Amino acid sequence: MIPSQIADILTELFGAASVNAVTPGSWQVETSTSRLLVILSDDETWLRVLIPIVPVQEALPFLEQFLEANFDDTQEVRYAVHQSVLWGVFHHKFSSLVVEDFRDAIAQLLSLSEIGLDDAFNRLIESRIRQIILAAKQQGQSLQATMQSLERFYAEGLLGEIDQTPQVQQEVLAAWRRQLERLWNEIEI
Repeated sequence: MIPSQIADILTELFGAASVNAVTPGSWQVETSTSRLLVILSDDETWLRVLIPIVPVQEALPFLEQFLEANFDDTQEVRYAVHQSVLWGVFHHKFSSLVVEDFRDAIAQLLSLSEIGLDDAFNRLIESRIRQIILAAKQQGQSLQATMQSLERFYAEGLLGEIDQTPQVQQEVLAAWRRQLERLWNEIEI
């Protein structure tokens, strides 16, 4: 890949109106849903592509999940924190970067931005449900007894929202049941 291809690829992917050459070797792509930054080092040896995801204060409760995603799921892109923002980042040696990898990295970053906190939140919730199952099993409870305890907690107001309607409460309990049933046999004491 050569430097002149960067603007061409960005224009092809996002349209000329969305691509702005900020300075030589850096571009900003503004769409209705995201802002992508592409920065080529001064000596043209490294390329970095960045996308802001959320303010770091929103991401802090899920930091462990983002780091786990870096290890297990994010492929060539990574989560990073800089200037109080959680970013999606792709960093690559420019001389060995090929057009298809550049395109793939942009697609992966856009996906991270679109997912936002959802995946990290779901990972956190699953880990908490696994902890609940482990605690229940250590106490000798069955799946049914664990579900009855959760229903009692909702009925007594220990779980759920104060102004939660009975219909919403039933939907939440159904979601609990699905998750407990899905994970119950995976957890060993």
